[in-house]
Order: sequence, then C-alpha cells, then structure tokens
Amino acid sequence: MAVSAVWKYDDRREDSEKSPIVQFSNGNLRNSQLVDFALYKNVDTNNPRKKHQRILVANTKRLCYSGSNFGPRASKCNTLCKYLVGVLNKETGKMEIHDAETFIMHPVFKGEKDSQDSSESPAKTYKEKVDSLIEAFGTNKQKRSLNARRLNQVGAETLHHAVTEAAGDLIEKKGIEALEDEIAKADNQEASSYIPPCYENAEKLKDVYSLDEIISPAEYEVLEIPSQIFRDIKSEDILKMIEEDRSPLSVIEGLKNLPTDTEVRDEKARILWYLNQLIRMAGQTIIKHTFFVSCPHLIKSTLRKNFTQLSYNTGRMIEIAKAMRLAIVKKSVALSGGILEDHRYGILQLPLVKYEKSGGKRKRKSMA
Repeated sequence: MAVSAVWKYDDRREDSEKSPIVQFSNGNLRNSQLVDFALYKNVDTNNPRKKHQRILVANTKRLCYSGSNFGPRASKCNTLCKYLVGVLNKETGKMEIHDAETFIMHPVFKGEKDSQDSSESPAKTYKEKVDSLIEAFGTNKQKRSLNARRLNQVGAETLHHAVTEAAGDLIEKKGIEALEDEIAKADNQEASSYIPPCYENAEKLKDVYSLDEIISPAEYEVLEIPSQIFRDIKSEDILKMIEEDRSPLSVIEGLKNLPTDTEVRDEKARILWYLNQLIRMAGQTIIKHTFFVSCPHLIKSTLRKNFTQLSYNTGRMIEIAKAMRLAIVKKSVALSGGILEDHRYGILQLPLVKYEKSGGKRKRKSMA
C-alpha cells in the first residue's frame, strides 16, 4: 500500500533564513558533493533596503561562482510570488516546507570587477569571459586557436612598437618628407587590420586562413539555429532564391554544392549563412535595425563593430580581395532572359598572388 505524506510548513525560520535554490548560468551541476557553498549576509540590518541582501558563493576545483539576490545579476523571479521548497523525511513520511529564494550563479574570473563598478565595455568583458571558459572547458582545437590568437596579438604589439621606434628615428634623420611616407604606409596598413592573419607558408589551402580567426568559437555556436535553413535546403528552395534574387550568386553556388556528410555540411551551412549576411550588408547604404531581425545578437554586434565603420570608394570588394592575396578572375554569368553579365571573383590559390601597392610618392608640381 502506498505511504501517504504529510506537509508541514516550518514557520519557525525567519525571513533571513530562506533556503537558497541555485541555478548555474553556464551549465548543470553534476555532483553537489564536489561544491562548497557559503552564504554571506549584509551586516547593515537597520537599512530596510540592505538587510535582506545576500551573496551566495560556490567553489569548485576549476571555477568559482557567485550569485546575489540584488543588483543586475539577481534572479528575475516575480517578487510578488512566494517560493517554497519541500524536504521529505522518508522515515516519518512528513515533508517540511521552507521559504526559499533563487540565486543565479555566474562564474567569477580572476581580475574581474563588479559589473556595476567596471568601466570596461560589455563586448570586451564578454570576450574575456569566453576566452576563460575556453581555457577551462574548451576542446583541444579551441585551446590551440586561443593560444595562436594570443601569440599573434603579442607579435602584433611587438611589431607595432618596433615600427613606432623606427619611424621616430627616421623622422629625426630625414625630416618631414619621411613623415609623409610613413603616413602613407600607415594608411595602407589600416585597411588590412580588419583582415584575419594570413599564413602564406601554408601547404594546404584550408590552412592559409584559420576559420577560428574569422568566426570565433562563440559566434560559430550561435550560428547553429539561423543556419538551419541552409543546412536543410532543397533544390526547389534554391530555385526560388534565384527567382526572387534574395541571395548573392556566390552563396547560391555554395548551397548547390553542399556536401552530404552531416558534420561538414553543418560547418559549410554556417559559413554560407555568415557570408550571406556580410554580402547583403555590403549592399546597404544605410543599415536599418530591421536588417538584423533574424540575426543573433552576438553576430549582429560583430558585424556592426567590424564592418560598418569604414567607407570605400568604387571597387570596395576588389581592394579587399587584393589585400587578402586572392587571384581576381572574370566570369560571365547567365541571368534570367538569357542575358550574360560579367562578374569578378576572388579565388584563393597557391602560391599566393602578390600585388604592387598602389600610390607612390607624390610628384611636386613644377612652377614655370
């Protein structure tokens, strides 16, 4: 016969002794025995706004977590509701009901300041947190990519320092004309600062540019949902896209040749969706808010930050292709009605193409 249980509300505990209900923001807790919890109370019991403030801290072997019932990181649960938690005594068949409050536990990283006092931008703080999570929980591939990016950053800073010192010595020796030459070189380098590192000694095409340095691991993860429409696309959907002229020809050609292997197809679909957003955005004179309706917030922030701050003259895309050491080829494409239209494509091939830098020393006008 089933044993009946009796509910008993524990009204002996004060409001300050509510039982905490914990939720981790970055995953689920597998074994609570491996976590040490500590609850801290505000000592200012006379202030009605502070006497109920609590901070819950959890320590594990790999990370530390903290949560609070106040501030921007507090749980968004309805304050008008009363939350209860029941503890069943299997021997007596009685369940004690206690008042409870929820805590959202966030990982705490070394050197991190409180979000209310920090003057850093949200994007930079988020990037540092993602890097720390990759260090703790990332795959070997993600960790190698993170180390490579940090080494490239150190190398770039060293190079910048060396260039600055060399420019100072050159200006001191040769005067204002040397300064003009250095400014012209700096303008050329500024255009390439938005291009990912190029490994020109690579033996395979796939190693010339690293995917992780073009699309970060965090961005790659959030592309899973919006790219599903490309991953599951059918031939009739591609024909409809061509008729409605909704996507660039390079994206449509890529969709026609999607591989059948599930993992490779998923990666290609995410890249094509990202490329489709880039090319569509390049064709916009003014980027409106509605353009990013179906775009994840992280991708939208990256596109707006990296690709909407510079304006180019005619031939924008060709100059970028040259800076990336791509070979420029012409190809006639058949449009509706049998009309042929010439297009130029940038193709990555080995050995990489070398282009002469445009713009030399300005010639002085002679006076008659």
